[in-house]
Amino acid sequence: MVIRYETPKRWVNYDQSILRPLLTAKATILALTEMPYQRSWADDLQHLQLKREVAGTSRIEGAEFTEKELDAALSLTPQQLETRSQRQAAAAVAAYRWISALPKDRPLDEALVLDVHRRLVEGCDDDHCPPGKLRERDDNVVFGAPQHRGVEGGPECQQAFQQLIEAARTEFHDHDPLVQALALHYHLAAMHPFLDGNGRTARALEALMLQHIGLRDTLFIAMSNYYYDEKTAYLQALNESRAGGHDLTPFLRFALAGIERQCRRLLDQIRTHVAKALYRNTVTDLFGRLASARKRVMTERHVRILNLLLNEGPLTARQFIELTSPIYKVRNPRKALARDFGYLFDLGAISVSDLTDPGSAIISANLNWPMQISETEFLRLAKELPKVKVHGFLSS
Repeated sequence: MVIRYETPKRWVNYDQSILRPLLTAKATILALTEMPYQRSWADDLQHLQLKREVAGTSRIEGAEFTEKELDAALSLTPQQLETRSQRQAAAAVAAYRWISALPKDRPLDEALVLDVHRRLVEGCDDDHCPPGKLRERDDNVVFGAPQHRGVEGGPECQQAFQQLIEAARTEFHDHDPLVQALALHYHLAAMHPFLDGNGRTARALEALMLQHIGLRDTLFIAMSNYYYDEKTAYLQALNESRAGGHDLTPFLRFALAGIERQCRRLLDQIRTHVAKALYRNTVTDLFGRLASARKRVMTERHVRILNLLLNEGPLTARQFIELTSPIYKVRNPRKALARDFGYLFDLGAISVSDLTDPGSAIISANLNWPMQISETEFLRLAKELPKVKVHGFLSS
């Protein structure tokens, strides 16, 4: 049995159970937008967020590509790529970058929605889907499980689409901006006004509307990554809302939880950058005080090891030994490494997950160290030259 589309009597319909997840999502957004950060960190994080968004929105639709192919899609145009999946990803990259540059006060209208769709399908899906064109008479689509039929092509599709855009300009504004963004996502997906690219267009327009509340540019969150990770729950939430006569409650509860999760994820990444910057400054300050002729060479090695751990992240024992080997141009490099490791470990500057098991030891910079060590304590510990400590993973 195919469930036919019916135009909603109310475009924004939900119950009070969304209030708690809505408030939680808004609180997390506030924490994210008020978090101080350096622009260079944000640029790096946003490249990663865009990559996650594009991968997510494409893979929900069944696109398959390797990480290398995805990287190519991020840097090339659709015409330069070989597979449809890659061309879809490249078109999505271009569309999201275009969206991020739109003025905050750009109104939502028919032309904007059609332009977003055109940018998402042109060059990759236009062989079977007219870019930026609504479905015409007898151009009907069936999707989902259980199967749903989108609005009838032709005049009914045009009318329903116009009613949605009008509601977005009027009725939507009686509700929280987060609800507005998610409602537009849901209704475009339920209506399916295009032959293809409906889901991608719905998710891109959601991202556009989220920009209006501050989740733009350097603070963009990859909601499509969440929808892909939770694809079964995502499709189920859409189905439940359709089955309930366009009651948005199931989808809103699900999507608001995703906004909270993705904001926390980005917030944690920014906090890590802040912690690394503080750690790096602490290392430079404290070890710079030990630059006597006798300790200069050893101190330089310590600083290089700590910066290596900051740059590379947690390392296995084997990786740690291999990556530190260029630092040691001495007669007995393993003994020197053991001594330096023991010294930094005793200072608390590095941490190890398991010193007793060489196979599972993970070594990392202790990002809490700047808050744990005082200058007085550091200088006291530094007076004692490190003794050789041969830990299990260093002797393996």
